[in-house]
Amino acid sequence: MTNRRRALTPEALEMMDTIARTGSFAAAARELGKVPSALTYSVRQLEEALDVLLFDRRSRQAQLTTAGDELLREGRRLLVQMDAVANRVQRVATGWEATLSIAVDSIIAAPAIFDLMDAFFALKVAPRTPAGSPPASPAAIASPASLAEADDPSAHAPPTRLKLRSEVMSGTWEALINGQVDLAIGVMLPDTPFDVVECAPLGVLDMVFAVAPHHPLAREDEPLSSAAVARHRVVAIADTALRMAPQTFGVAPGQDVLTVPSLVAKLEAIIRGLGCGRMPEPLVRLHADAGRLVVKPLAEAPRRIELHYAWRRSAGHGRALAWWLQQLERPATRRALLEQHAGLIL
Repeated sequence: MTNRRRALTPEALEMMDTIARTGSFAAAARELGKVPSALTYSVRQLEEALDVLLFDRRSRQAQLTTAGDELLREGRRLLVQMDAVANRVQRVATGWEATLSIAVDSIIAAPAIFDLMDAFFALKVAPRTPAGSPPASPAAIASPASLAEADDPSAHAPPTRLKLRSEVMSGTWEALINGQVDLAIGVMLPDTPFDVVECAPLGVLDMVFAVAPHHPLAREDEPLSSAAVARHRVVAIADTALRMAPQTFGVAPGQDVLTVPSLVAKLEAIIRGLGCGRMPEPLVRLHADAGRLVVKPLAEAPRRIELHYAWRRSAGHGRALAWWLQQLERPATRRALLEQHAGLIL
């Protein structure tokens, strides 16, 4: 048992994850900065210590055995837990997270997110909290009174590193549930609630159907029927979920589809006349006023989506997450996150 515990090091688990993710020993060796023979030797040592075969040597690719797949799944869970423990220790010591990871759905206005990051990095915080001081509540941590005066020579920007990632639909939830991020902005409530997160409403977004002025549907009688729309290519954004069931909206059975990676890409495709589709009304508004897009009423019921922000439950919030949650409570912030991409011009 002792040898097995010694073999299951974080380095060994990360090695397994890298091999499985890259698909080959050679690619994993390059990423880890090792020669393939050294990586192969490390895998054999791990197999001998556990007395199992982790990879099928008959396959030219790095094909996991059933035992290897189980080790990879549990190993990833252990690595996430190790990171969580390290982050909790850091929060206890300083009150600030080492890293705050935020998943932002593609539907959210990027300029508003960057305004929030600008405000976060402009904060002036007092130096380290004295050892032994009791932790502050989330409200107290985020309040201006807890921050240093701007002219305090010992004040500095928050020590927390922000890690921003763009996701789409179920992919935004998946990043939060899997522990890859601490905060998710722009999610729709799932059918079954997740007991590891808390949610709060962000706002309601009207989705409108738009085409380019030179698109055939621009000359069709209104309101457009579902059959008329189905005869033309629709532009859809790819759900970034890898394990959760991906979502698709507004695509009729058998309809031609152009799949793009983001809302900005969808806007570009529709302006070029490569397809049609629904988009947030604030994003469409400026382009419709400028004549780059035509909004067409549909015979079917208008679509409105309720968006939320969500964060992982924990014993206490670090200062960075508390600050972001305080900003998201403000109506002006929530409105900007839904509407500020009206200023986006391609």
